[in-house]
Amino acid sequence: MSEANGVKGYARALYEIAQAEGDVARVSDELFRVARAVESHTELRRALTDIAIPFSGKEQLLQELLGKQASSHTLNAIRFVISQGKARELVEIADELSNIAAVESNKEVAEVRSAVALDSAQREALAQALRAATGRNVEVKAIVDPSVIGGVLAKVGDIVIDGTVRGKLAQLKQHLGVD
Repeated sequence: MSEANGVKGYARALYEIAQAEGDVARVSDELFRVARAVESHTELRRALTDIAIPFSGKEQLLQELLGKQASSHTLNAIRFVISQGKARELVEIADELSNIAAVESNKEVAEVRSAVALDSAQREALAQALRAATGRNVEVKAIVDPSVIGGVLAKVGDIVIDGTVRGKLAQLKQHLGVD
């Protein structure tokens, strides 16, 4: 099985399980956020992918980090991926799961990065603005990214909307011809 097919297969299996448990939206959202944390924290990624660390140690680390912050369904999904030796593909599996969930609900994933956490009202307002801007029905997946000084950076498919302070400054510099 090719790597891409493996990722899709695991994502599809996780989707089917979450759907049977009636928790697709939550599992998809939480797994997406956990994957982003793993992606951005080198030590966490190393701990989860290190073959010298037994599964029980990885499981304990997950419990300590996520505890009551993630649903039992999400924790079980992560445990499954790691127990199958697929921790290195966790980000890709989470992304594919988000895509499957979005397609199944006739939506497209909008990955939004901001310096601070967005509440549900802000995410809904952002979803409406992105729908208007792209013409697509979107599901916002918000990521807290400290490198975003202010504003948001949104990606819907191949469309990137840069509303960050850094992006606006870069546009101004380009407009003024400053290097």
